Amino acid sequence: MQLQSKLPDVSTTIFTVMSKMAQEFGAINLSQGYPDFEPDSVLTDRLMHHVRSGKNQYPPMTGIPELRQAVSGKLKKHSDIDVDFDSEITITSGATEALFCAISSVVCPGDKVIVFDPSYDSYGPAVTLAGGEMIHMPMTLPDYRIDWEMLKGYLDDSVRMIIVNSPSNPSSSVLHPDDLDLLADAIRPYKCIVLSDEVYEHIIFDGVAHASVLTHPELRSRSFAVFSFGKTYHVTGWKIGYCIAPAEMTREFRKVHQFNVFTTPTPMQWALADFLESSPQNYLELPDFYQAKRDLFRSLIGSSRFELLPCAGTYFQLADYSQISDQKDVDFAAWMTREKKVAVIPLTPFYQQAPDTRIVRFCFAKQDETLAEAAEIINAI
Repeated sequence: MQLQSKLPDVSTTIFTVMSKMAQEFGAINLSQGYPDFEPDSVLTDRLMHHVRSGKNQYPPMTGIPELRQAVSGKLKKHSDIDVDFDSEITITSGATEALFCAISSVVCPGDKVIVFDPSYDSYGPAVTLAGGEMIHMPMTLPDYRIDWEMLKGYLDDSVRMIIVNSPSNPSSSVLHPDDLDLLADAIRPYKCIVLSDEVYEHIIFDGVAHASVLTHPELRSRSFAVFSFGKTYHVTGWKIGYCIAPAEMTREFRKVHQFNVFTTPTPMQWALADFLESSPQNYLELPDFYQAKRDLFRSLIGSSRFELLPCAGTYFQLADYSQISDQKDVDFAAWMTREKKVAVIPLTPFYQQAPDTRIVRFCFAKQDETLAEAAEIINAI
Protein backbone atom coordinates (compact mmCIF):
# COMPACT_ATOMS: atom_id res chain seq x y z
CA MET A 1 0.00 0.00 0.00
CA GLN A 2 1.42 3.38 -1.03
CA LEU A 3 0.85 6.35 1.24
CA GLN A 4 1.27 10.02 0.45
CA SER A 5 3.29 11.41 3.31
CA LYS A 6 1.96 14.48 5.11
CA LEU A 7 5.55 15.19 6.22
CA PRO A 8 7.63 14.18 3.20
CA ASP A 9 10.64 16.25 4.25
CA VAL A 10 10.72 15.05 7.85
CA SER A 11 13.03 12.27 9.01
CA THR A 12 14.25 11.10 12.41
CA THR A 13 15.19 14.07 14.60
CA ILE A 14 18.83 14.98 15.00
CA PHE A 15 18.46 14.31 18.75
CA THR A 16 17.48 10.70 18.16
CA VAL A 17 20.19 10.26 15.53
CA MET A 18 22.99 11.56 17.74
CA SER A 19 21.84 9.77 20.89
CA LYS A 20 21.69 6.51 18.93
CA MET A 21 25.21 7.14 17.64
CA ALA A 22 26.40 7.91 21.16
CA GLN A 23 25.06 4.57 22.35
CA GLU A 24 26.43 2.71 19.35
CA PHE A 25 29.97 4.07 19.73
CA GLY A 26 30.05 4.29 23.52
CA ALA A 27 30.40 8.07 23.48
CA ILE A 28 29.75 10.51 26.30
CA ASN A 29 26.35 11.93 25.36
CA LEU A 30 26.51 15.72 25.41
CA SER A 31 24.01 15.84 22.55
CA GLN A 32 20.40 15.28 23.62
CA GLY A 33 19.24 17.65 26.35
CA TYR A 34 18.58 15.61 29.44
CA PRO A 35 20.40 15.32 32.79
CA ASP A 36 22.43 12.29 33.77
CA PHE A 37 21.59 12.89 37.44
CA GLU A 38 18.45 12.13 39.43
CA PRO A 39 15.65 14.48 40.50
CA ASP A 40 15.06 15.50 44.11
CA SER A 41 14.12 12.44 46.17
CA VAL A 42 11.26 14.38 47.78
CA LEU A 43 9.60 14.60 44.38
CA THR A 44 10.04 10.93 43.54
CA ASP A 45 8.87 9.96 47.05
CA ARG A 46 5.67 11.95 46.49
CA LEU A 47 5.20 10.18 43.15
CA MET A 48 5.42 6.76 44.79
CA HIS A 49 3.14 7.92 47.60
CA HIS A 50 0.40 8.86 45.15
CA VAL A 51 0.86 5.68 43.09
CA ARG A 52 0.41 3.61 46.23
CA SER A 53 -2.50 5.68 47.55
CA GLY A 54 -4.68 5.07 44.50
CA LYS A 55 -4.09 8.12 42.31
CA ASN A 56 -3.90 5.97 39.19
CA GLN A 57 -7.06 6.64 37.19
CA TYR A 58 -7.92 9.37 34.71
CA PRO A 59 -7.55 12.90 36.06
CA PRO A 60 -9.59 15.82 34.69
CA MET A 61 -8.83 16.59 31.05
CA THR A 62 -7.46 20.04 31.97
CA GLY A 63 -5.25 18.71 34.76
CA ILE A 64 -5.97 18.23 38.46
CA PRO A 65 -7.09 21.50 40.11
CA GLU A 66 -4.42 21.16 42.80
CA LEU A 67 -1.58 21.36 40.26
CA ARG A 68 -3.15 24.19 38.29
CA GLN A 69 -3.71 26.11 41.54
CA ALA A 70 -0.07 25.50 42.52
CA VAL A 71 1.10 26.91 39.17
CA SER A 72 -1.15 29.92 39.56
CA GLY A 73 0.11 30.48 43.10
CA LYS A 74 3.73 30.26 42.00
CA LEU A 75 3.19 32.88 39.29
CA LYS A 76 1.46 35.24 41.71
CA LYS A 77 4.01 34.85 44.49
CA HIS A 78 7.19 35.14 42.47
CA SER A 79 6.21 37.15 39.39
CA ASP A 80 3.07 39.01 40.52
CA ILE A 81 1.17 37.50 37.59
CA ASP A 82 -2.54 36.78 38.03
CA VAL A 83 -3.66 33.69 36.12
CA ASP A 84 -7.02 31.97 36.55
CA PHE A 85 -6.20 28.33 37.22
CA ASP A 86 -9.57 27.08 35.98
CA SER A 87 -9.89 28.89 32.65
CA GLU A 88 -6.30 29.73 31.65
CA ILE A 89 -4.02 26.82 32.69
CA THR A 90 -3.95 23.40 31.03
CA ILE A 91 -1.64 20.57 32.11
CA THR A 92 -0.16 18.78 29.09
CA SER A 93 1.84 15.66 28.29
CA GLY A 94 5.05 17.57 27.82
CA ALA A 95 5.76 20.95 26.28
CA THR A 96 5.89 19.42 22.80
CA GLU A 97 2.23 18.40 23.12
CA ALA A 98 1.38 21.91 24.30
CA LEU A 99 3.18 23.45 21.32
CA PHE A 100 1.36 21.09 18.95
CA CYS A 101 -2.05 21.86 20.46
CA ALA A 102 -1.47 25.61 20.41
CA ILE A 103 -0.46 25.54 16.75
CA SER A 104 -3.25 23.16 15.75
CA SER A 105 -5.90 25.18 17.55
CA VAL A 106 -5.39 28.42 15.62
CA VAL A 107 -3.33 27.81 12.45
CA CYS A 108 -5.44 27.08 9.37
CA PRO A 109 -4.49 26.09 5.80
CA GLY A 110 -2.74 28.97 4.10
CA ASP A 111 -1.77 30.76 7.33
CA LYS A 112 1.85 31.83 7.77
CA VAL A 113 3.85 31.17 10.94
CA ILE A 114 7.08 33.07 11.60
CA VAL A 115 9.95 31.40 13.47
CA PHE A 116 13.43 32.68 14.23
CA ASP A 117 16.27 30.46 13.08
CA PRO A 118 17.98 28.53 14.52
CA SER A 119 14.64 27.29 15.83
CA TYR A 120 13.57 24.19 17.72
CA ASP A 121 12.66 21.41 15.34
CA SER A 122 9.16 20.52 16.58
CA TYR A 123 7.59 23.76 15.39
CA GLY A 124 7.74 23.09 11.65
CA PRO A 125 6.01 19.68 11.49
CA ALA A 126 3.14 20.94 13.65
CA VAL A 127 2.65 23.93 11.36
CA THR A 128 2.79 21.73 8.27
CA LEU A 129 0.21 19.30 9.66
CA ALA A 130 -2.09 22.25 10.36
CA GLY A 131 -1.76 23.34 6.73
CA GLY A 132 0.28 26.43 7.54
CA GLU A 133 3.41 27.81 5.92
CA MET A 134 6.60 28.29 7.89
CA ILE A 135 8.41 31.60 7.41
CA HIS A 136 11.99 31.48 8.67
CA MET A 137 13.70 34.68 9.78
CA PRO A 138 17.37 34.37 10.78
CA MET A 139 18.70 35.73 14.05
CA THR A 140 21.92 37.72 14.06
CA LEU A 141 25.24 36.17 15.11
CA PRO A 142 27.16 35.81 17.37
CA ASP A 143 24.63 36.46 20.15
CA TYR A 144 21.52 35.33 18.23
CA ARG A 145 19.44 38.46 18.62
CA ILE A 146 16.15 39.11 16.82
CA ASP A 147 16.15 42.13 14.51
CA TRP A 148 12.73 43.58 15.29
CA GLU A 149 12.87 46.09 12.44
CA MET A 150 13.54 43.22 10.05
CA LEU A 151 10.52 41.41 11.48
CA LYS A 152 8.24 44.22 10.34
CA GLY A 153 9.16 43.39 6.76
CA TYR A 154 7.96 39.81 7.27
CA LEU A 155 4.57 40.79 8.66
CA ASP A 156 1.29 41.04 6.79
CA ASP A 157 -2.32 39.99 7.33
CA SER A 158 -1.57 36.39 6.34
CA VAL A 159 0.70 35.86 9.38
CA ARG A 160 -1.35 33.95 11.93
CA MET A 161 1.34 33.19 14.50
CA ILE A 162 4.83 34.17 15.62
CA ILE A 163 6.82 31.66 17.69
CA VAL A 164 9.40 32.95 20.15
CA ASN A 165 11.60 30.83 22.39
CA SER A 166 13.36 32.25 25.43
CA PRO A 167 15.70 31.04 26.76
CA SER A 168 16.30 29.65 23.30
CA ASN A 169 17.14 26.11 22.29
CA PRO A 170 19.53 25.77 20.49
CA SER A 171 20.98 29.30 20.52
CA SER A 172 21.07 29.86 24.34
CA SER A 173 19.98 33.49 23.85
CA VAL A 174 17.28 35.20 25.93
CA LEU A 175 14.67 37.88 25.39
CA HIS A 176 14.61 40.97 27.59
CA PRO A 177 11.71 43.27 28.53
CA ASP A 178 12.62 45.70 25.74
CA ASP A 179 12.41 42.81 23.26
CA LEU A 180 8.84 42.18 24.38
CA ASP A 181 8.03 45.86 23.87
CA LEU A 182 9.48 45.74 20.36
CA LEU A 183 7.60 42.53 19.54
CA ALA A 184 4.33 44.09 20.72
CA ASP A 185 5.02 47.22 18.67
CA ALA A 186 5.76 45.18 15.53
CA ILE A 187 2.59 43.06 15.66
CA ARG A 188 0.17 45.71 16.95
CA PRO A 189 -1.35 46.42 13.49
CA TYR A 190 -2.02 42.72 12.88
CA LYS A 191 -4.19 39.96 14.37
CA CYS A 192 -1.45 37.36 14.75
CA ILE A 193 -1.01 35.26 17.86
CA VAL A 194 2.23 34.72 19.79
CA LEU A 195 3.34 31.25 20.85
CA SER A 196 6.01 31.66 23.50
CA ASP A 197 8.13 28.60 24.27
CA GLU A 198 9.45 29.22 27.80
CA VAL A 199 10.45 25.74 28.90
CA TYR A 200 13.85 26.92 30.18
CA GLU A 201 12.33 29.78 32.19
CA HIS A 202 14.40 29.02 35.30
CA ILE A 203 17.65 28.22 33.50
CA ILE A 204 18.80 31.77 32.93
CA PHE A 205 22.08 33.26 34.07
CA ASP A 206 24.06 36.23 35.37
CA GLY A 207 21.23 37.62 37.48
CA VAL A 208 18.93 38.22 34.51
CA ALA A 209 15.20 37.80 35.20
CA HIS A 210 13.15 35.73 32.81
CA ALA A 211 11.05 37.98 30.54
CA SER A 212 7.82 36.05 30.03
CA VAL A 213 5.07 37.20 27.68
CA LEU A 214 2.81 36.79 30.72
CA THR A 215 4.47 39.87 32.25
CA HIS A 216 3.58 42.02 29.22
CA PRO A 217 -0.16 42.88 29.29
CA GLU A 218 -0.43 43.55 25.57
CA LEU A 219 1.30 40.32 24.59
CA ARG A 220 -0.37 38.24 27.26
CA SER A 221 -3.78 39.01 25.79
CA ARG A 222 -2.75 37.32 22.52
CA SER A 223 -0.24 34.66 23.59
CA PHE A 224 0.08 30.99 24.39
CA ALA A 225 2.90 30.50 26.92
CA VAL A 226 4.31 26.96 27.23
CA PHE A 227 6.32 25.59 30.17
CA SER A 228 7.97 22.32 31.21
CA PHE A 229 8.10 20.63 34.60
CA GLY A 230 10.53 18.15 33.06
CA LYS A 231 13.20 20.76 32.39
CA THR A 232 12.76 22.45 35.76
CA TYR A 233 12.77 19.34 37.95
CA HIS A 234 15.21 17.08 36.01
CA VAL A 235 12.42 14.68 34.98
CA THR A 236 12.40 15.02 31.21
CA GLY A 237 11.14 11.44 30.89
CA TRP A 238 7.94 12.31 32.74
CA LYS A 239 6.85 14.41 29.73
CA ILE A 240 4.71 16.87 31.64
CA GLY A 241 4.24 20.57 31.04
CA TYR A 242 1.53 23.19 30.84
CA CYS A 243 0.12 25.96 28.70
CA ILE A 244 -1.21 29.32 29.85
CA ALA A 245 -3.41 31.46 27.59
CA PRO A 246 -6.42 33.77 27.80
CA ALA A 247 -9.68 31.91 28.43
CA GLU A 248 -10.94 32.19 24.85
CA MET A 249 -7.67 30.82 23.44
CA THR A 250 -7.54 28.14 26.13
CA ARG A 251 -10.98 26.89 25.11
CA GLU A 252 -9.71 26.30 21.57
CA PHE A 253 -6.48 24.79 22.89
CA ARG A 254 -8.39 22.29 25.03
CA LYS A 255 -10.49 21.15 22.08
CA VAL A 256 -7.28 19.84 20.47
CA HIS A 257 -5.73 18.63 23.73
CA GLN A 258 -8.71 16.44 24.65
CA PHE A 259 -8.55 14.55 21.37
CA ASN A 260 -4.77 14.40 21.26
CA VAL A 261 -3.72 12.82 24.58
CA PHE A 262 -6.89 13.74 26.52
CA THR A 263 -4.97 14.08 29.76
CA THR A 264 -1.66 13.58 31.55
CA PRO A 265 -0.61 10.83 34.04
CA THR A 266 -2.35 11.30 37.37
CA PRO A 267 0.31 10.45 40.02
CA MET A 268 2.87 12.74 38.38
CA GLN A 269 0.43 15.64 38.61
CA TRP A 270 -0.20 15.03 42.31
CA ALA A 271 3.53 14.71 43.01
CA LEU A 272 4.31 17.97 41.24
CA ALA A 273 1.46 19.77 43.00
CA ASP A 274 2.92 18.71 46.35
CA PHE A 275 6.47 19.60 45.35
CA LEU A 276 5.58 23.06 44.03
CA GLU A 277 4.04 23.88 47.40
CA SER A 278 6.62 22.24 49.66
CA SER A 279 9.88 22.96 47.83
CA PRO A 280 9.84 26.34 46.05
CA GLN A 281 13.56 26.67 46.76
CA ASN A 282 14.14 23.97 44.14
CA TYR A 283 13.22 26.15 41.16
CA LEU A 284 14.45 29.35 42.84
CA GLU A 285 17.94 27.83 43.14
CA LEU A 286 17.94 26.43 39.59
CA PRO A 287 19.62 29.43 37.88
CA ASP A 288 22.63 29.22 40.22
CA PHE A 289 22.74 25.43 39.93
CA TYR A 290 23.00 25.47 36.14
CA GLN A 291 25.16 28.60 35.99
CA ALA A 292 27.72 26.72 38.07
CA LYS A 293 27.63 23.90 35.52
CA ARG A 294 27.90 26.35 32.63
CA ASP A 295 30.87 28.10 34.21
CA LEU A 296 32.54 24.80 35.07
CA PHE A 297 32.15 23.44 31.56
CA ARG A 298 33.38 26.68 29.97
CA SER A 299 36.42 26.72 32.26
CA LEU A 300 37.17 23.04 31.62
CA ILE A 301 37.27 23.47 27.82
CA GLY A 302 38.46 27.08 27.78
CA SER A 303 41.92 26.05 26.59
CA SER A 304 40.57 23.88 23.77
CA ARG A 305 40.47 24.90 20.11
CA PHE A 306 36.70 25.37 20.32
CA GLU A 307 35.60 29.01 20.42
CA LEU A 308 32.79 29.33 22.97
CA LEU A 309 29.79 31.48 22.05
CA PRO A 310 27.71 33.43 24.61
CA CYS A 311 25.39 31.32 26.77
CA ALA A 312 22.71 33.41 28.49
CA GLY A 313 20.29 30.58 29.28
CA THR A 314 19.32 26.89 28.83
CA TYR A 315 21.77 24.09 29.57
CA PHE A 316 23.41 24.23 26.14
CA GLN A 317 26.75 25.67 25.11
CA LEU A 318 27.43 26.53 21.46
CA ALA A 319 30.99 26.27 20.19
CA ASP A 320 32.67 27.19 16.91
CA TYR A 321 35.06 24.48 15.71
CA SER A 322 36.52 26.40 12.73
CA GLN A 323 40.04 26.10 14.15
CA ILE A 324 39.70 22.31 14.20
CA SER A 325 37.99 21.31 10.96
CA ASP A 326 36.34 22.60 7.81
CA GLN A 327 33.84 19.72 7.80
CA LYS A 328 30.15 20.52 7.69
CA ASP A 329 28.67 20.39 11.16
CA VAL A 330 26.64 17.20 10.62
CA ASP A 331 29.79 15.40 9.50
CA PHE A 332 31.86 16.91 12.28
CA ALA A 333 29.31 15.85 14.92
CA ALA A 334 29.37 12.30 13.55
CA TRP A 335 33.20 12.33 13.61
CA MET A 336 33.23 13.62 17.20
CA THR A 337 30.88 10.85 18.27
CA ARG A 338 32.50 8.04 16.31
CA GLU A 339 36.19 8.90 16.67
CA LYS A 340 36.44 11.04 19.80
CA LYS A 341 33.61 9.46 21.79
CA VAL A 342 31.86 12.73 22.67
CA ALA A 343 28.41 13.20 21.11
CA VAL A 344 27.31 16.72 20.15
CA ILE A 345 24.49 18.28 18.14
CA PRO A 346 25.12 20.09 14.82
CA LEU A 347 23.34 23.42 14.40
CA THR A 348 22.30 23.37 10.73
CA PRO A 349 19.26 21.07 11.28
CA PHE A 350 17.68 24.01 13.15
CA TYR A 351 17.77 26.24 10.05
CA GLN A 352 15.86 26.42 6.80
CA GLN A 353 18.86 28.10 5.15
CA ALA A 354 21.88 27.64 7.35
CA PRO A 355 24.73 30.16 7.31
CA ASP A 356 28.21 28.98 6.41
CA THR A 357 29.31 28.45 9.99
CA ARG A 358 31.00 25.65 11.92
CA ILE A 359 29.04 25.42 15.17
CA VAL A 360 27.95 22.53 17.41
CA ARG A 361 25.93 22.35 20.62
CA PHE A 362 27.08 20.76 23.88
CA CYS A 363 24.67 19.87 26.70
CA PHE A 364 26.13 20.58 30.15
CA ALA A 365 23.18 19.20 32.18
CA LYS A 366 25.51 16.46 33.37
CA GLN A 367 27.32 15.43 36.51
CA ASP A 368 30.55 17.32 37.07
CA GLU A 369 32.49 14.08 36.62
CA THR A 370 30.86 13.56 33.23
CA LEU A 371 31.78 17.09 32.14
CA ALA A 372 35.37 16.65 33.31
CA GLU A 373 35.72 13.36 31.45
CA ALA A 374 34.33 14.91 28.27
CA ALA A 375 36.53 17.99 28.65
CA GLU A 376 39.70 15.91 28.78
CA ILE A 377 38.81 14.50 25.37
CA ILE A 378 37.71 17.87 23.95
CA ASN A 379 40.93 19.58 25.03
CA ALA A 380 42.99 16.94 23.23
CA ILE A 381 41.27 17.52 19.87
